Amino acid sequence: MAITAAMVKELREMTGAGMMDCKKALAATEGNMEAAVDFLREKGLATAQKKAGRIAAEGIVATALTEDAKKAVVVEVNAETDFVAKNEKFQSYVAEVAAQALNTTAADIDAFLEESWASDSTKTVKEALAAQIAVIGENMNIRRFQQVSEENGFVASYIHAGGKIGVLVDVETSVINDEIREMAKNLAMQIAALKPVYTNSSEVDEEYKAHELEIIKAQIENDPKMAGKPEKVINGAVMGRLNKQLKEICLLDQVYVKAEDGKQLVSAYVAQVAKANSADITVRGFVRYETGEGLEKKNEDFAAEVAKQMAGN
Repeated sequence: MAITAAMVKELREMTGAGMMDCKKALAATEGNMEAAVDFLREKGLATAQKKAGRIAAEGIVATALTEDAKKAVVVEVNAETDFVAKNEKFQSYVAEVAAQALNTTAADIDAFLEESWASDSTKTVKEALAAQIAVIGENMNIRRFQQVSEENGFVASYIHAGGKIGVLVDVETSVINDEIREMAKNLAMQIAALKPVYTNSSEVDEEYKAHELEIIKAQIENDPKMAGKPEKVINGAVMGRLNKQLKEICLLDQVYVKAEDGKQLVSAYVAQVAKANSADITVRGFVRYETGEGLEKKNEDFAAEVAKQMAGN
């Protein structure tokens, strides 16, 4: 039976599901409207679509690692409220997403959503997500994931504040023991706390430096204290401020937060641990995810919302 635009429109109005999902449902049920409605309900798509317009900016970040820690993944799954993010059912679901993302060959989220769901091969990841939305009752979104592999060492994982921040650290090392694992965990905690952007200064591109130099130079030229100073002095101040800024955003150039003297750099701490363990250690990189970063959050009065629902509004 030919599926017409009018049929798709009718099904969409009945269920609130998306156009493509409605077309797929009608094709699967040979145009039977009632069966198509059931199809969408079974997949959780009818309920999910009605919630899709809501902002999902809360949620948690989770990690998963292979047993030998040679490979790891970090994922972010969002929900509408912090209340749901703390729900055991939601957290179990996110753990399943992380386990699937650890083994996926998908290059991006779109491809990941279309692959078969490991826990139920009759569903795609997207359909399993829709089913969870129907059960939990909030809009949810698998926002992003990133895998990290290190054959010549290991990947360290750290979760902060119950999933608010997740960090992976790629450590290449000739020796793997508890002390070096502890070092990697300390680095992950440093990354979570101080939000470096780069691993070391060699990663900073020249375009970024040039842009920051222009801003810093303008700031110094507009400083009354620098008025009338020789060009050499101004240039020195500009470079000094840029170098200070680079140290703040490059992990290995940051001051190690646990340094007893308050001065030891992260690079020196890594070298110290390497020497103590007769190891060659290189921090290859890191990934830091923070829940909801870059997303708009609704400022809601939760008590008022509950009262509104109880009043039947």
